[in-house]
Amino acid sequence: MLFFLYLVSGAGMAGVGMCVMHDALHGTYSRNTKLNELMGYTLNLVGGNRDIWKMQHNVLHHSFTNVEEHDDDINAPYFLRFSPHAIQRPLHRFQHLYAWFFYGLSTIFGVTGKDFVKVSRYKKYGLIKDKKSHRKLLTKIIFWKIVYFSYSLVLPVMFSPYSLGMILMAFFAMHFATGLVITLIFQTAHIIPKAEFPLPNSSGHFIKDRWAHQMETTCNFAPGNKTMTWLTGGLNHQIEHHLFPHISHIHYGEISKIVKSTAKEYGIPYHSYPTLSSAIKHHFMMLHDLGQRA
Repeated sequence: MLFFLYLVSGAGMAGVGMCVMHDALHGTYSRNTKLNELMGYTLNLVGGNRDIWKMQHNVLHHSFTNVEEHDDDINAPYFLRFSPHAIQRPLHRFQHLYAWFFYGLSTIFGVTGKDFVKVSRYKKYGLIKDKKSHRKLLTKIIFWKIVYFSYSLVLPVMFSPYSLGMILMAFFAMHFATGLVITLIFQTAHIIPKAEFPLPNSSGHFIKDRWAHQMETTCNFAPGNKTMTWLTGGLNHQIEHHLFPHISHIHYGEISKIVKSTAKEYGIPYHSYPTLSSAIKHHFMMLHDLGQRA
């Protein structure tokens, strides 16, 4: 029962991320900017950091989708390869088999060391302007980590009849469920055979405009499934989200009809898989292809 409830909590944490935090930090959860600001802190309450996430997702991922060394979502650790332009290593031949385990570890990394790595990286990128801002953000990260681990680990150990080892295993299981769900939803939107991985030209510019770029690098799944839309906070309509990140996900179903017909009219690709399982299957194929020697 303990593990079952922790797994339910893991699914709930993924739901908070996809259905509440994601819209809030895009400013689309509500027309009220203060409410968006407040609901964005749900990420901090589950161990992440809203400021770091906005730099990674809103700035880098949405501006440079699938662009090697610019889109931080595809800047994978050395044992994973998410772009055909990334360095290829012998162990990548097996990444289609072991990547799923590391997907499950993604939020464990997120609530422990990842935010500290990223705050240093984004300072080098110039996204954090000065030392004062860097120190302030670092202090906020540490504060929220203390809050999160206090209620998620310290209190259960103090007041539940379970051992420290049991609580730690349940905590790990919870995060593994969250990490696997969230990573699969986002990976099937971009790391699939249909997606492009554009590079800037010699002058540092892209040939395609923003709209075409987003259409070529992004993919929907199960677009007609209202239950999937509810569960994922509209992230099954990734194309519409990338084109209109300032619009609430509850409108993506209707918007998608216009986008699809317009794409057909102008000969622009509109990538979509009929189900989540088919999208995951093709993501598996993409991992396999990226791992083979060219």
